[in-house]
Amino acid sequence: MGKYVIISILLVLVGCKTDKTTERALVEINQSAIGRHIERLASDEFMGRKPFTEGEVKTVSYLEAEFAKLGLLPGNGESFFQDVPMVEITATPTDKMKISGPEGDFELEYLEDFALVAEKIEPGNTLENSELVFAGFGIVAPEYGWNDYNGIDWKGKTAVVLINDPGFKSGDSTLFKGNEMTYYGRWTYKFEEAARQGADGVLIIHDTEPASYGWNVVQSSWRGGQLNIESTNPVADINAWISNESANKILEASSYKRKDYKKIAGQKGFKPIPLGLTASVKVANTLKRDVSKNVVAILPGTERKDEYIIYSAHWDHFGIGIPVEGDSIYNGALDNASGTACLLAIAEAFKKSAPPKRSVVFMAVTGEEQGLLGSAYYAENPIYEPEKTVANINMDGVMSPGRMKDLTITGFGHSEMDEYGKAAAEKQGRYVIPDPEAEKGYFFRSDHFNFARIGIPALYAGGSYEHFEKGIEYAKQMNDEYLKHRYHQPSDEYDPTTTDLSGAQFDAQLYYNVGLQLANEDYFPKWYEGSEFKAARETTSD
Repeated sequence: MGKYVIISILLVLVGCKTDKTTERALVEINQSAIGRHIERLASDEFMGRKPFTEGEVKTVSYLEAEFAKLGLLPGNGESFFQDVPMVEITATPTDKMKISGPEGDFELEYLEDFALVAEKIEPGNTLENSELVFAGFGIVAPEYGWNDYNGIDWKGKTAVVLINDPGFKSGDSTLFKGNEMTYYGRWTYKFEEAARQGADGVLIIHDTEPASYGWNVVQSSWRGGQLNIESTNPVADINAWISNESANKILEASSYKRKDYKKIAGQKGFKPIPLGLTASVKVANTLKRDVSKNVVAILPGTERKDEYIIYSAHWDHFGIGIPVEGDSIYNGALDNASGTACLLAIAEAFKKSAPPKRSVVFMAVTGEEQGLLGSAYYAENPIYEPEKTVANINMDGVMSPGRMKDLTITGFGHSEMDEYGKAAAEKQGRYVIPDPEAEKGYFFRSDHFNFARIGIPALYAGGSYEHFEKGIEYAKQMNDEYLKHRYHQPSDEYDPTTTDLSGAQFDAQLYYNVGLQLANEDYFPKWYEGSEFKAARETTSD
């Protein structure tokens, strides 16, 4: 008998007991409220909701006022805010990146060929004739017997690495997690590991399919001021992306010259390859220290008020940036005014419900777009004890083009939250599927990940695969159109005359239903065996 079958039986039994004692009337999520909040948050008035700007002031003030209007209590003592100290780094390359080798020099153009991810909090950073070494996927994973940095002293060197991990498109389900991206495949991990190895810098080779977004997204995401949390963790001098075309140019000029370098990197036993080239670039940084804010509200429980369900959504976007077709405001309607609007609508539904037995927390976090910063800070400085936090339900991009027949669970197979999602979906006439694009690593790309890292089981799910009336192809067409033309672009705007909010309402109803059940039972969802997050829960529960 499989683990999912066993868990299903257990939860049916738990559910039967719960239904007899805690049956509660479900409140319908207010679709017009979702639309009203999206329209306001994604308006030009909020200037793209970037932290450290007037857009943040307007956004957090709006959220505080809306939570208070609903009658929720401040979630951080007497305050609706958790201060998140950050540093904004505006990096300006004083020179182009120069690549030097025996056959001569050439230059990479800023933003055209490379983009800087400003993470080292210094007035300036420099690579001076740093040796370029191809380090495969830039992964050190003992559990997979994998070490792309093995055998080299990395001082004075810059790692050139691929995005994603060796399992991607390998056809081998036993290589890492096959086509499903592991955390080793994320760009954040690449930078972290290069720094741990003592490298001067790291250049991630962009490739649209394994990255799951185009070079235009890299250009818009890593231009201008970038936010970080001050940390004692090591950081390389230069963290950068380079375009696929630039990578090919570097490899062609190198002593290696082979065009099958991506294939070689995916073979077990790969060893770093010196390229016989050096890189040089100087960067001046303007530093601005300030405090951003997570917005936190709570509905206290009646019986077990020291046990918590946390709903989360990030309120931030990219503010005012590169103009595209004359528009420079990155309104972020779908990403993530929609999730924040659903957070408010669900809070409204809970206030109309019978008071929950457990406490329910509504948390709008900052800095997601620049590395999940607000939730990362919360994970390091939790307001509520992680061992008493029952679960997290995260909402990011909740605006399906109509009601969807599926509930796609990102990170399916990690915890019993799958079963809660499945039970709620079936009541809506829906079916559950794992993320069909697990290779894109969406599990690591929103705030639930930081809750999971401290052992809190999370549900991150939504309808995206099959429209009830228009089918699978229509849903794919709409998703592809958004990713190609609106994701992280000024065109991510809200038009109340053309936007269908029935899908957002449908998903928000499911999130509310799941949270309501969790808030009125005494069960703590568990991690499945084999999940890398199980140990964190066991540690906090000791």
